[in-house]
Amino acid sequence: MTEPVPLSPPAPPLREDLLDYTPTQRSVPLARRRAARLVSEWGQSGLAGDAALVVSELMTNALLHGSLKGRLIRVHLTLGHRTLRIEVSDPRGERLPRPRPLSEAGEQFGRGLLLVGALATRWGWEPRSVGKTVFAEWDLPTTSVVAST
Repeated sequence: MTEPVPLSPPAPPLREDLLDYTPTQRSVPLARRRAARLVSEWGQSGLAGDAALVVSELMTNALLHGSLKGRLIRVHLTLGHRTLRIEVSDPRGERLPRPRPLSEAGEQFGRGLLLVGALATRWGWEPRSVGKTVFAEWDLPTTSVVAST
């Protein structure tokens, strides 16, 4: 019997940004503007608007449904060779994200995850030891990623 071959570790990101925000309303536009600027600077200006909107939606959800007094909300952006990923982490692991059914379309609020799903290639959530991380990812054409520092 042959020994199993270990999986190779994932490639490190080309670019990465991590910042914690206080769970206040003013953090949402700060995170949105930062994401748009960074995504543009990273050579993905065509995704900057979508990334800004997704950060805004995920931050707003974290603020409304996942925040706890005295605990920060983390925004983590990574640019890999093939993927742009946005993660928003909050301390409330028991409050999981779920898109509202279209049958509730008459309501004014609750469309954020539908927007995230329409803009990103995929989205989902992952548990953390404390809280959860909601993420959105875009697949990138391999020729569009700039590897320079």
